Amino acid sequence: MPFPGRNPLTDQRAPRDPHAFIAGLPKAELHVHHVGSASPRIVAELAARHPDSKVPTDPEALVDYFTFTDFAHFIEVYLSVVDLIRTPEDVRLLTYEVARDMARQQVRYAELTITPFSSTRRGIDERAFMDAIEDARKAAEAEFGTVLRWCFDIPGEAGLESAEETARLATDDRLRPEGLVSFGLGGPEIGVPRPQFKPYFDRAIAAGLRSVPHAGETTGPQTVWDALTELRAERIGHGTSSAQDEKLLAHLAEHRIPLEVCPTSNIATRAVRTLEEHPIREFVKAGVVVTINSDDPPMFGTDLNNEYAVAARLLGLDELGIAELAKNAVHASFLDEAGKARIAGEIDAYTARWLAP
Repeated sequence: MPFPGRNPLTDQRAPRDPHAFIAGLPKAELHVHHVGSASPRIVAELAARHPDSKVPTDPEALVDYFTFTDFAHFIEVYLSVVDLIRTPEDVRLLTYEVARDMARQQVRYAELTITPFSSTRRGIDERAFMDAIEDARKAAEAEFGTVLRWCFDIPGEAGLESAEETARLATDDRLRPEGLVSFGLGGPEIGVPRPQFKPYFDRAIAAGLRSVPHAGETTGPQTVWDALTELRAERIGHGTSSAQDEKLLAHLAEHRIPLEVCPTSNIATRAVRTLEEHPIREFVKAGVVVTINSDDPPMFGTDLNNEYAVAARLLGLDELGIAELAKNAVHASFLDEAGKARIAGEIDAYTARWLAP
């Protein structure tokens, strides 16, 4: 227990300046999408490269373009941005610039969700794709100090063909990138049951990858149960509807299965009506490990710092509580133990300096 005598997530004092504290706080992020992290500047640049796209080339116009009516509309807009990634050079630019934006927010480590099927089916050579993300990863770590790792995810809306292709790319030793650590499942949940993807997750897990599917974002708690029992999930992407099932909450808490919580995303996609109704308080009260993430930040008009500020307000956290929340993500990550200890130590040292009289 890093703060003896008190629980940092329940015994709180008012922070001096939460936004300033959060801005300098070292962080890890576990649920953030590759294409969905493209800033308006980068999206506009890519749209200008490919003028046949309907995506606006004016960064200011993207604000309206990224206003979603529901989850289906979000997927439609998201895929239009995916369509801008057409060459290995596009892939490299996007990846490197995403890392730059993370570094500005003091993100020391991130597991970036990448959907290689979306690029390879658009004609990008699979080897060139892997080389592009790896080149950007190595450059970002050398230049910004931000460590990137990959989660290859199945785009659920594309069916089992995409699952087969994603599993192949993730498990073929001739293609598998050095930074790959996990295997996921994204896209719409309604009409896309989790159990059908079991064979592909079994293959990925057998190859040493960790299981991190989205579940319970726009469907009920049974989807989360399916992710746990069929896909052997070690973390759950979103898991928003878990709050509807006390047994599920107890299971998540008992087995220390973290939820990758993305508050603003859940509002933008209408998965939750308002922030005040967000179940994050229920998760913490039940003892579930909660990590804070930004999902598709520019598309939702947010960033990781803002998500921490939202979570701090909803949970009533002071600096020690915010720091503990940041360490949740570090400990729930798939970083090696030495790396976890290093970042957790940075968080503690930063917090101690901030609170020093």
